[in-house]
Amino acid sequence: MSNSSRGPAVRASASPATGSSAGSSDTLSGSPGEEDEDGCGLLMMMSSEQGFQESHSLLTVRSIDLLKSRDGLNRREHRTDAFIHDKLIVRRGQTFQMWIDLSRPFNPKTDRLHLELRLDYMFTSVRGIRIMVWLVNDLEDGRWEMKIVEQKDTKIRLSVNTPASASIGQYKVSVVTYSRKGGMIFPYAQNNEFYVLFNPWCEDDPVYLANEAERRECVLNNMGRIYYGTELQIGTRTWNFAQFEEDVLEASLFVLERARVSVTAWGDPVNVCRVISALVNSNDDQGILEGNWSESFEGGTAPTAWSGSGDILRQYYKSSGTPVKFAQCWVYAGVTNSVLRCLGIPTRCVTNFRSAHDTDFSMTTDIYIDDKLEVIKELTNDSVWNFHVWNESWMARPDLPLGHGGWQVVDSTPQEPSRGSYRCGPTSVTAVRNGQVNLKYDTPFVFAEVNSDKIFWQRKADGSFSQVRVEKHSIGQRISTKAVGSDMRIEITHLYKHPEGSEEERMSVETASRYGSKPMMYPFPLANDVTVEIIMEGAGPRMGGDAKLSLVLKNRSSVQRSTALLCEVLVMYYTGVLKASLKKERVPVILKPQEIKSIPWMLQYGEYMNHLVDQGALMLTVTGRVNQTKQILATQFNFRLRTPDLTITPVGEAVMGKELTVKISFQNPLQQVLKNVVFRIEGLGIQSVRKILYGDVEKLATVTLTEKFVLVFFGPQKLLASMDCRQLTQVHGVADIVVKRQ
Repeated sequence: MSNSSRGPAVRASASPATGSSAGSSDTLSGSPGEEDEDGCGLLMMMSSEQGFQESHSLLTVRSIDLLKSRDGLNRREHRTDAFIHDKLIVRRGQTFQMWIDLSRPFNPKTDRLHLELRLDYMFTSVRGIRIMVWLVNDLEDGRWEMKIVEQKDTKIRLSVNTPASASIGQYKVSVVTYSRKGGMIFPYAQNNEFYVLFNPWCEDDPVYLANEAERRECVLNNMGRIYYGTELQIGTRTWNFAQFEEDVLEASLFVLERARVSVTAWGDPVNVCRVISALVNSNDDQGILEGNWSESFEGGTAPTAWSGSGDILRQYYKSSGTPVKFAQCWVYAGVTNSVLRCLGIPTRCVTNFRSAHDTDFSMTTDIYIDDKLEVIKELTNDSVWNFHVWNESWMARPDLPLGHGGWQVVDSTPQEPSRGSYRCGPTSVTAVRNGQVNLKYDTPFVFAEVNSDKIFWQRKADGSFSQVRVEKHSIGQRISTKAVGSDMRIEITHLYKHPEGSEEERMSVETASRYGSKPMMYPFPLANDVTVEIIMEGAGPRMGGDAKLSLVLKNRSSVQRSTALLCEVLVMYYTGVLKASLKKERVPVILKPQEIKSIPWMLQYGEYMNHLVDQGALMLTVTGRVNQTKQILATQFNFRLRTPDLTITPVGEAVMGKELTVKISFQNPLQQVLKNVVFRIEGLGIQSVRKILYGDVEKLATVTLTEKFVLVFFGPQKLLASMDCRQLTQVHGVADIVVKRQ
């Protein structure tokens, strides 16, 4: 039998409930199978009587090789070779290779096979999901599929595709084969298992992180720095995250199981981070670590004695879930960092100096004093920690408005319950910066930690309290994390709040307070009579040209109003994760009574040409405060730069059985050369995509392709074309062609 590089496209049926039935070649259906005490499907043959007598002609599986070697291609391509583990570990959204040894050579004309995967809880009897992986001719992104890529006698090598949305966890593998003589199941076995993790290298994964240096730092680096002390005396300790050490992967999945959530939720990094935040502390769910802020650590290990996460995670795992003693904030953060990096979510440790603990949802840090200026301890429940350590994890946030993806605060230190459990996050850092405390999760608490005003209240003779002092710049100092690729400390305070004392910072504080338990803390505007909106004319700006929008302000009052608008435009991925700020400017505005004023705004081509991303968009944020009334103005507008179409023009009449000439034209709109351009054409009955490796396209140049097709179908048809180029994406075209009978 000759080698085959493509397997047949098959959609055979099997029972997803049992995963252990196969049928004759006529019906491909059969009776449910049985399981032994260990949950492994018994070897079963469903066949006709003749099939049993002629078993040599059945197609059976001798063995499966998942190519799990640490230095093998699978582990290296998936960047999991650092794991001290003897099983295959892959990252989702990426193909992996495996061999199947059969009882005889595979015949693609008469034989069929598929994989049956089982994702269950590893440590309890909770059942999960079954997944059928079918053999296809061409792999497509976004689905479980496999393709034969090599055949050697009785062995076939498969390329197996995993979707970027797959649940993480341990998958057990069985193989179902079909031939003319019947069906056969190769059962689940302990050595036929593989692990799936999140994949920050895959653009379709919500945890995708574009910068390779940041990926290596926040996923692959097993050593880090944690900062402590005060903002004037910052101490540093090195922490061994140990995410690749023996038993740490099992321990991390064991923690996930303790939450008792469906395995279908294990594909969402938001859910996973929220679960890990709750389970790293033991306050209400027998999680990993027991906190202790006393001076006695008898019966356990002092928090200051720990220098890594490995021993903690192994102890918890091997004790079947007995909390490890003891922890304080940096230990919680170190272990959280280990678990999330192990599972594939980019994560780093962050230290906030002068970190506030708001206990009454006021978004302020309140200190109560009496007439003798002594603190009233029974009323002063808020506190300020010298430092507090939490984590940031990188992910898209499709559950929030666009622009709130990216770094998210995840805090496992038990401080305040969140929806019934001691956990915190994931909280959008962007939302914290802008005072958008109405966005989930736990944004009010994190906002108060970094940007609350410290307010002193004095009790008056009648028992009421009045403000006697406000410290606007004391909370949230020198927020720090380890630098990428070095042991240096960098400050990231600017990610959490605007410059102290700036108009933007004050607006964030006042915006946040409106949602708190003391909404009258800051004066409300005297009037809300000015509006601002962003207007785009027609279909919007085109790629390669200047982006032009209009800011339209309306003064509905009978007196003059004035403001200074801050206009900032950012480029972001289609997932809503912000990449970079392109331009920031202040625009002074004076409005006459009842005036409507349109102000042109422009982003020049040179300002964005080197910063765009695939399928990306731009977001213009406009904020300001009306000087006379203190009204806050704020609006955002998302837009994209339209790309040119491919123009497809048939030459002559389209007749079935005859050749049709088609011209495809395109003009480069950019003032730069497009490198390594590839055109793809499909439709009109073409059985596979036609690829044209064109090469470079000069700046502003026009390209015309002439392609010929033999028409095999009559009636209405479509011809599709697309262009693949890193500098210019989303370029495509379609033509409707009516093919006549000959």
